[in-house]
Amino acid sequence: MKFSAFILGLFSFTLCQLGTAQDNSLVSNNRLVKEIKKDKKKKRYRLPKIDLSHWKVTIPAGKPDEVSPPEIKAYANIAKLKPYMYTDSTDGSIVFHAVPMQTTANTKYSRSELREQIKPGNNNVNWTFAQGGTLSGTLKMDAVSKGADGKYHKVIIMQIHGRLTNEQRDKIGQKDNNAPPILKIYWDNGKIRVKTKVLKIKGLNGDALLHESVWGDDEGRNFKEKVNFNKFRLEVNVSDGKMVVSLNQNEFFVYDDVNIRKWGVFENYFKAGNYLQTRDEGAFAKVKYYKLKATH
Repeated sequence: MKFSAFILGLFSFTLCQLGTAQDNSLVSNNRLVKEIKKDKKKKRYRLPKIDLSHWKVTIPAGKPDEVSPPEIKAYANIAKLKPYMYTDSTDGSIVFHAVPMQTTANTKYSRSELREQIKPGNNNVNWTFAQGGTLSGTLKMDAVSKGADGKYHKVIIMQIHGRLTNEQRDKIGQKDNNAPPILKIYWDNGKIRVKTKVLKIKGLNGDALLHESVWGDDEGRNFKEKVNFNKFRLEVNVSDGKMVVSLNQNEFFVYDDVNIRKWGVFENYFKAGNYLQTRDEGAFAKVKYYKLKATH
């Protein structure tokens, strides 16, 4: 009987040990699964959700260089774009990097900037204020250099640019289709600054409005909120004789004066990205776009 009891006890002890080993194994497996999930979460890649099928990009390299749709949709694999337009997979943004290098016609500054193309690959199809449109974007200043005065360099992050039709160009004897930008939105030392065009001579009408020389800059306006290097949302809404610019759907600038109404003579297109406003040696800026959409 004593021997039987001993065997029974030994058997029970062995079962207990096996159970404990199984429990420990389950705990270890659970921990391993959690670590794998945690590791996968850390390595998760986030891709930008921005449709580039109606945008071309200009970069500060080449003469400078451009890439239009449909090629731009594969921007991540285009060698010449990689230093100036690339994906940050840690936060799902497209980074636009600009440095003082090559400039486009009629400008003295460099850009890594998108230009809207309603008809992909064609700059001749644009829109008027009577037709209207909306541009919205979620973005932030990622990094920017400072000038000798200790202030950050200014960067234009959104624009509405005017354009002459071929008929208008020929009528006033201009060599190209360039017209002034009716809207320039700046990141300016942590604040968002908005500038528009106004007539230098009141009372002008007709073909006289087509000349760039009759338009000048207004004084500009700053939104109260300071965005610094944080993410923010901009929206621009245009309609016949009116333009509204908003920051974070909280502050609004409304333009509906005679200047905006007379601007209706021009065609326009949206621009978004990084237009660095300095030629200082060693200057740079990196702007991140998380969302961008243009509608008409």
